[in-house]
Amino acid sequence: MNMSKIVFVGTGIIAAISAFSTAASAQGKVYYGFQAEQFEYRVGDENEKRFVWDADAFIGTDEVKLRWQGGGERNLDADYNEGLENRFVLQTPISDFFDAKAGVRLDTPKGTDRWYGTLGVMGLAPQWFEVDADLFVSEVGDASARLDVEYEALLTNYLILTPSFELNAAFSEDREIEVGSGFSGAEFGLRLSYDLIDRVVAPYIGVVYERKLGNTADFAKEEGEDYEATFVVAGLRLMF
Repeated sequence: MNMSKIVFVGTGIIAAISAFSTAASAQGKVYYGFQAEQFEYRVGDENEKRFVWDADAFIGTDEVKLRWQGGGERNLDADYNEGLENRFVLQTPISDFFDAKAGVRLDTPKGTDRWYGTLGVMGLAPQWFEVDADLFVSEVGDASARLDVEYEALLTNYLILTPSFELNAAFSEDREIEVGSGFSGAEFGLRLSYDLIDRVVAPYIGVVYERKLGNTADFAKEEGEDYEATFVVAGLRLMF
């Protein structure tokens, strides 16, 4: 992505946030927050090293919020971003435990950039599973979906075991970004954290297994790339 495009997008986002904040203030009390569920260093089973983050921030009222969701994975051995994603969505309640959201997503990893329209839901399922489900349609018309599920098991008031699961699927092939149709990738994680400051800062350790699936795995094999890996992770969970 060239610098003029970045400046244009950044200026538009800042203007949208400013306008939204003014409109939200007129509707009622404005809330805001930030959290990083993952901010971690990973070492793989073949000694590959990664830095991974998954964070979001919001501003708005009880009725409507503007939310940024961002994540990425940097290959520290080769010094490039294997994934870099930013989403800007408007979010509103649709039930006591779930919100609907809609907006845009921009991927700018090493390789081809992609814009997407996005529509999804997020909230608490029965038994307090945190669920985030999204449908994406790219600028070239390809549709895909993602499901994130996470559960926090309190072993003590401060010690928390968090299993997580992510599943990606594509409804058509996008060879430019090496994604095949069908289920394209999955990730399983298990992290043990300890709350240091009332859930504001929580260091953790854990293990993550990720695998490309179906035609996407075939593309990786053709390029001589790994299609599965297991990582030991250490990081911080932050919430403000």
